[in-house]
Amino acid sequence: MPRRLPSLNAVRAFEAAARHESFTRAAEELCVTQGAVSHQVKALEAELGLKLFNRERQRLVITEAGRDYLNVVRDAFDRIAIGTERLLQRQNFGVLTVSTSPDFAAKWLVHRLGRFAEAYPSIELRVSATLHHVDFAREDIDLAVRHGEGRWPGLHVTRLCSEELFPVCSPRLATDARPLIEPADLLGFPLLHLDDRTVWATWLEAAGVNVAGATHGPVLNRASMVIDAAVDGQGVTLARTTLAAWDLLNGRLVRPFALALPLAKSYWIVCPKASASLPKIATFRDWLLAEAADDTQRIAALEP
Repeated sequence: MPRRLPSLNAVRAFEAAARHESFTRAAEELCVTQGAVSHQVKALEAELGLKLFNRERQRLVITEAGRDYLNVVRDAFDRIAIGTERLLQRQNFGVLTVSTSPDFAAKWLVHRLGRFAEAYPSIELRVSATLHHVDFAREDIDLAVRHGEGRWPGLHVTRLCSEELFPVCSPRLATDARPLIEPADLLGFPLLHLDDRTVWATWLEAAGVNVAGATHGPVLNRASMVIDAAVDGQGVTLARTTLAAWDLLNGRLVRPFALALPLAKSYWIVCPKASASLPKIATFRDWLLAEAADDTQRIAALEP
């Protein structure tokens, strides 16, 4: 059954006039003319078939029916005001649900969550690590960090940082009895591969090394796995800037050689266009960008 609702403008005019006991002061509050308030109240009285006010000696006196209706209207307005404030608070603060790949979550984001929580205690961060690209229209996700070329039509997209690919290994391995002096020395160590062995061949070729021996070493299917294996001293791997950043900056990995291959794909901050400017989303996006920019500057200082 459809609701029977009077004109909300008329109800607002009635509530203000009853509160002030004056059409003139109600008009000042609502930024309309006194005549407009009077017209709205008369229209409401006609629609309800009730007298809401009496005009006595140039005074506005609310009737008993008007007083009963005012209690209902005030309660409704209070509920709307509280609901609106709660909704705005959810947009500004509260829970922020973020989707990322498992690799990005494990190697970049999780180490920094304490800093974000300390800086923004009013935002409750929830991280969902998944391999699939979320559907913002169907899933309860506010923002995502995706790896790719940044082509996601209909979404607000911001590049987190540019990326390069370069060799990394544990400091212990770098000072092994067989020191890494030049790129060809890598062939004497286990090479850790991601997905296949073609990328190592590309880097070694760019370094002027015969790639015939670049087929040795284990092949793993997650970037976080090959990086952790390198941290453990199991060999040398090629790592993307973002995923290697934390371990490089904390001395768990080193770069034995400066040569880096630029990558077309990088990490992007993605969200629906309609929500891109919400305070909690903008806050988290700005924080991500600041963290990534600080990484870039500090990693540059570590280059061999």
